[in-house]
Amino acid sequence: MNMEVHNWGLHVENVEVTTVTASSVFLIGDNDAFVLSSFFDTPPEAIALGSIVPLTG
Repeated sequence: MNMEVHNWGLHVENVEVTTVTASSVFLIGDNDAFVLSSFFDTPPEAIALGSIVPLTG
């Protein structure tokens, strides 16, 4: 997927992060390329089905 976003004049003064999940990206600023990848190395019999509790801190 190719996406082009223009945030001309964007000013971030304060950011508060209250929760981070297992798969998160938080980015403020300029970036020429953003590459995401993932892998799954857990054997199928170890998969926990059902609700996943979010990470809190």
